[in-house]
Amino acid sequence: MAKKKTPVSTEIKSYTTLERAAAAEFTERKSVFIGCAAPVKTADEAIEFIAKVRSEYSGASHVVYAYLLHDENIMRYSDDGEPQGTAGIPVLDVIRKGGFCDAVIAVARYFGGVLLGAGGLVRAYTAAAALAVKKAHVISYEEYTVFEMRCNYADYQKIEHEMPKYGIKNDNTDFGEYITLKLAISSAVFDKFSARISELTSGRVPLEITGKRFDKQN
Repeated sequence: MAKKKTPVSTEIKSYTTLERAAAAEFTERKSVFIGCAAPVKTADEAIEFIAKVRSEYSGASHVVYAYLLHDENIMRYSDDGEPQGTAGIPVLDVIRKGGFCDAVIAVARYFGGVLLGAGGLVRAYTAAAALAVKKAHVISYEEYTVFEMRCNYADYQKIEHEMPKYGIKNDNTDFGEYITLKLAISSAVFDKFSARISELTSGRVPLEITGKRFDKQN
């Protein structure tokens, strides 16, 4: 079963996802559930990850999955033969209730010969998915504005003193006749920092925006 939905607005200044790929195992009445979670950016990446899990656990009775992508505004899930609503949706709910996106979770089940019932399946798939997410580690990113500045050495001393106050990330500093700085700052405080630099240097040092990116929150 699969569904499509716009999870959040495309105009975002921050988002939460998984830091890395990870796996965790959960056993319920002789059935073994192996949860595998990973950050992904596209549906192709999610599908590739699910295929890798199917290959690695080729003897599994079922490989249930769910993924949610912000940029493509979609979510998908599959019960893979389990009773409807007992597997894919519970795994998807781990993502939704966890408040993160751009992630995929696949849970491989090795049937242990004991029927778990609908409630038991929901609990087991949820537990395996949650354990995998815990190991993958939920992490938040925010939008940064990337920019350049060119200044003399006297102004640089003033600017350098201010940078830590605004959580500036220094990508590169080139010391020559003048100093060229390549920096990044949380977009939420860019205007405030720009105004402060203009005040300190009497407008001698303009900030040239060169792009945007998402970085870990400070």
